[in-house]
Amino acid sequence: MNSFDDRLKGFEAKYSHDQDVQFRVHSRRDKLIGLWAAEQFGLEGDAATEYAKSVVLSDFEEPGDDDVVRKLVADFASHGQPMDESALRGRLDHFHHEAKKQIADEIG
Repeated sequence: MNSFDDRLKGFEAKYSHDQDVQFRVHSRRDKLIGLWAAEQFGLEGDAATEYAKSVVLSDFEEPGDDDVVRKLVADFASHGQPMDESALRGRLDHFHHEAKKQIADEIG
């Protein structure tokens, strides 16, 4: 192998790693906002964990955050707690930063 091939493999490995980290941060963010929402709904223990999982899974419906926001807005409304979409997007941003920190701490 020549140095070009070595560099190419290095870039590919870094890209793959970065994509993995980004996916983990995004999933962690969804879990954190799901746990926060569950707390707002009065859910605890397994019920809160299951609700958080449903938020994570909702993010696979379409690209972007609209699917998660739509689910959360509907769930808050069904619990009699209307929630503004922009407030939820602010929460998503907050939990994104928290998830990024947690994942970075885990990776070391």
